[in-house]
Amino acid sequence: MTVVRSIVLFVIAALAEIGGAWLVWQGWREDRGLLWIAAGVLALGAYGFVATYQPDPHFGRILAAYGGVFVAGSLAWGVVVDKFQPGKWDYIGAGICLLGVAVIMYAPR
Repeated sequence: MTVVRSIVLFVIAALAEIGGAWLVWQGWREDRGLLWIAAGVLALGAYGFVATYQPDPHFGRILAAYGGVFVAGSLAWGVVVDKFQPGKWDYIGAGICLLGVAVIMYAPR
């Protein structure tokens, strides 16, 4: 159950961080305005709190593992939201990153 909880928290964190960055991007680069930017800043702040709920007590381990989730999540966001088409190497790279997440977070200690 702890692994499932951790994975769910990683997904929520990814949605908050990637979504927050996307909102800032839309507000600034696409001229959608300050409300988009403010919403992005709030979402990015929420990401910081979500990470604190991970069951592992080590900040560095969680942030390192989250890096892999961020890579894969960013590509997925691009596919769903921006209609980006990743190539074979994008998928392979994301898979390697997720394998790294599994080793860092869930390997026996």
